[in-house]
Amino acid sequence: MTTIALASDHAGFALKAALVADLRGAGHEVLDLGPADEASVDYPDYGRVLAEAVADGLAARGIAICGSGIGISIAVNRHPALRCALVTSGLMARLARQHNDANAIALGSRIIGVEVARDCVHEFLTTDFAGGRHAGRVAKLGQQQKEPAL
Repeated sequence: MTTIALASDHAGFALKAALVADLRGAGHEVLDLGPADEASVDYPDYGRVLAEAVADGLAARGIAICGSGIGISIAVNRHPALRCALVTSGLMARLARQHNDANAIALGSRIIGVEVARDCVHEFLTTDFAGGRHAGRVAKLGQQQKEPAL
């Protein structure tokens, strides 16, 4: 099975704990990057740690969680090797993999419930990148653009 890294802030702690248990129960190796409890922490710190773990090959994919999913997705996406999609449905998670080759997803614990989060994770982990016409676009995501895009 694939190693999955998870990280959250305090608002995402309970959802992270539920997903860690689910993933371990399904036989995945899980890298729980914290936090260890619901004490207040800063999402940029945990987003960076998750991004580094995926970029360094410690995990194949990452799941980042904060209250809205927005802040931690921004933090993860600061790393040039990461393509983190904020998802609120299984369809969004599936399309993030198929079209964008997302190697991380962000979830908002105050936006979606645990069952929707489980559906997002399932689609994220079971969907392959479609490649083809999407491959060139995804390649551009990792490049620093020096020329105007158009």
